[in-house]
Amino acid sequence: MIVLVINAGSSSLKFQLYKMEDESVLAKGKVERIGMESAILTYEPEGKQDIREVREILEHTTAIRRVLDMLVHPEFGVLKSVREIEAVGHRVVHGGESFSSSVLVDEEVKQEIKRLFDLAPLHNPAHMLGIQAVEANMPDIPQAVVFDTAFHQTMPAVSYLYPIPMVLYKKHQIRRYGFHGTSHAYVSERAASYMGRPIEELKLVTCHIGNGASCAAVLHGKSFDTSMGMTPLEGLMMGTRSGNIDPAIVPFAMVKEELTLSEVNSMLNKHSGLMAISGLSSDMREITQAMGEGDKNAALAFEMYEYRLRKCIGAYAAAMNGIDAIVFTAGVGENSAPLRAAVCRNLTYLGLRLDEEANDRRSQDDRAISTPESRVQVLVIPTNEELVIARDTYRLILDRNPVE
Repeated sequence: MIVLVINAGSSSLKFQLYKMEDESVLAKGKVERIGMESAILTYEPEGKQDIREVREILEHTTAIRRVLDMLVHPEFGVLKSVREIEAVGHRVVHGGESFSSSVLVDEEVKQEIKRLFDLAPLHNPAHMLGIQAVEANMPDIPQAVVFDTAFHQTMPAVSYLYPIPMVLYKKHQIRRYGFHGTSHAYVSERAASYMGRPIEELKLVTCHIGNGASCAAVLHGKSFDTSMGMTPLEGLMMGTRSGNIDPAIVPFAMVKEELTLSEVNSMLNKHSGLMAISGLSSDMREITQAMGEGDKNAALAFEMYEYRLRKCIGAYAAAMNGIDAIVFTAGVGENSAPLRAAVCRNLTYLGLRLDEEANDRRSQDDRAISTPESRVQVLVIPTNEELVIARDTYRLILDRNPVE
């Protein structure tokens, strides 16, 4: 079976095409600047020349059509016909309390995703555009939706409720939902496999550290707690997001600086985090380089980032009454040896011992960076959220049409 995976944003669209028999990627790419005359399509077919073109793409339906044209291109294509694609899987950020697992798309599912627009106004409407664009180009193909929040639906009330009036939860579903669920689920399973132990026995802290960042306490294979909340703003210090702050700062800053709600929301989401403290960049690579060159603000940004991440790991070890492994994943988690080292050097009270040489070694494979005698294993596991979406889509299609 061939499955197309779509991750649609408001002005972008990423895609990967999978052959599910061996889970190989036949092609991948993205469309950027949708809605402009100078939209950019990047197309990377397996074993063939990469393509980059600039052209007018004013909406998502045209973007999908152009992607399909490339997939069946006589010279650069990887398919003979669009009909070879048997299903499409979509990433959807917010499933609220409505979805605890991936589902096939029908009218009821679409209406529920729309109802959840208020919980993810920057994401869910864009994902719906992707679903509708596929419907317009391939009206008969089955589609599945895989939710970032679904993995965290196993959290108990003690983890997901906020200590605010209960009426706000009952009327408006104000609660912790968590995000990066496909990544946390994937790397926790990979960690158990690497350790050679049943995941049902393990207490893991998975750290998805990219421009957006979150930790999850994975207890016996299920999400027990996670650092992001009702929105992706809560939790760790991030590239441009503040993470946890005193909520009283918001009205105080609004009065003192005469900020609107929109302006303070922009401040916390787009002008805080590493960018705000360093005054330089939201990119950990640039922060680390500047820190090495003696930039005190970059050093402070790095130290704050590491400190908050380490506190979260320690809190989750306490919440689970123990910890078997820490998993680093995503762009920063997989590639920033200095950050991993700084975190691990300050967790020796757990019996954690870092293998400095293994930590510095570059690899795209799952690997341990703790020493053999370390009581807590530390793993670096590359995430693959697209593969999770493809697998869930494949499973849903097989469940609907079981092989005789």
